[in-house]
Amino acid sequence: MSDDEPLRGLFIAFEGGEGAGKSTQVRRLQEWLTAEGRPALATFEPGGTPAGAAIRAIVLDRAHTGLSPRAEALLYAADRAQHAHAVLRPALAAGEVVITDRFVDSSLAYQGAGRTLSLEEVRTLSRWATEGLRPDLTVLLDLPPEVGLARARGRAAADRLESESLDFHQRVRTTFRALAAAEPGRYLVLDATRPADELAADVRARVGALLGVPA
Repeated sequence: MSDDEPLRGLFIAFEGGEGAGKSTQVRRLQEWLTAEGRPALATFEPGGTPAGAAIRAIVLDRAHTGLSPRAEALLYAADRAQHAHAVLRPALAAGEVVITDRFVDSSLAYQGAGRTLSLEEVRTLSRWATEGLRPDLTVLLDLPPEVGLARARGRAAADRLESESLDFHQRVRTTFRALAAAEPGRYLVLDATRPADELAADVRARVGALLGVPA
């Protein structure tokens, strides 16, 4: 969970491309845990703190299309540093299950592969920003980017990242899958074209096993 001292809670991150259904699965998992009497905090990046909300307005606004890849990576790292400091670590120290919609893997996929920055440099930046905080489990909701983008663009006007090319989003997906393949024991990879109920059941089974709670 952390490079320094262990924290008492359980840290779960949901990752995936646009339109993968992360927010739905985060909500479903939190509802199930709460019904089981387990304190569970649902949060998200970017924007999970007041300072992060201001950063989110910059990085997702199409008015900032000319933002340099390095500036973008630094903004996401700043959002994550405040999120880890103000939200994630306090909740984990209190013994809560913390569920976040996006974490470090998103920066590796979007700013690293998507923007063709060095993955190792982005990884180092994120590790420094979070003081080495790592999820106990990362759920990757995987689907072809053309499917996810159609879903996302059908909900609302495309934001700055959703407006990127299909090639950009293909690189993002490839990197998410590679990260999961490199550490299979810490990932749950699910086909996000499947029904939401089936996905939620698979997530419950994995998280229940970690907590010793029947799914």
